[in-house]
Amino acid sequence: MIRPKLLAFAVAVALAPHAAAAADRATADIVGAGGKALGTATLVEAPTGVLIRVDLQGLAPGDKGMHIHAVGTCEDHDHGFVASKAHLNPTGRKHGLLNPEGPDAGDLPNVRVHADGKAMAEFFTTLASLSGQGGRPALLDADGAALVLHTNPDDHATQPIGGAGARIGCGVIKAAR
Repeated sequence: MIRPKLLAFAVAVALAPHAAAAADRATADIVGAGGKALGTATLVEAPTGVLIRVDLQGLAPGDKGMHIHAVGTCEDHDHGFVASKAHLNPTGRKHGLLNPEGPDAGDLPNVRVHADGKAMAEFFTTLASLSGQGGRPALLDADGAALVLHTNPDDHATQPIGGAGARIGCGVIKAAR
């Protein structure tokens, strides 16, 4: 009788680190109009924020604004991804990394798309957390969050989105398995 309980306990202990590690990582499949695959993002929880790496292709060259939006949905890809709502901004701060009254929790640096339509960017935000660590807004909460790519660069000051223009890509942030 004791052996099955002991075995169950040993399995639970052995798997516990793997479950914790999954909560520290997330991914997002970024899609464009019509649901066309544009790339992926990997998010890793760090002690003071989240490291985000994006790999994209099939885009027009130039700088593009990217933000974290408050709702984890990209189902309306033929309607401009408006269902992902506004930036993650539970404290009501102004938009812009350069704004003295900002930034909001969804603000990120721009992504540069090269002449071949590809981009790779890696940035770190101290303004969010995958799980709400340090009192930062949680990306993996009940309504989730999304990474949204815009057609133009963000000037990091103009309200409400830094002149970044239309939403051309979106990826729902999901806990890694």
